[in-house]
Amino acid sequence: MKKISYLYTILSRHKYLIVTVVGVLVIGFLDTNSIYRRIELSYEILDLKNEIEQYESVYKADLNQLRDLERDPRNIERIARERYFMKADDEDIYVLSTDPRGPQDMMKKEEGNETEE
Repeated sequence: MKKISYLYTILSRHKYLIVTVVGVLVIGFLDTNSIYRRIELSYEILDLKNEIEQYESVYKADLNQLRDLERDPRNIERIARERYFMKADDEDIYVLSTDPRGPQDMMKKEEGNETEE
């Protein structure tokens, strides 16, 4: 009986501290809308915003290239020469690159992308 009365006096003296600690634990870590979860979600939002920016830059570059193709048919030839290393019958092509992969690797990569679509 003494233990119960002793526990009751401790709990009654520190009831605000106990409620505050339990509340912080629930709000900070255990709840579905916890502070920890909000921090995780904010990092995920930042990652997704960065990904959106990357896709927008690729989209703008592709859109500009498409507009160039629509305006001037000579650009089709330019793109074919740059990407696919096409040439006229009386020309020689020299590929100078600092990329460790060769032009054959780049062509295989682009061919692989076309088959995936």
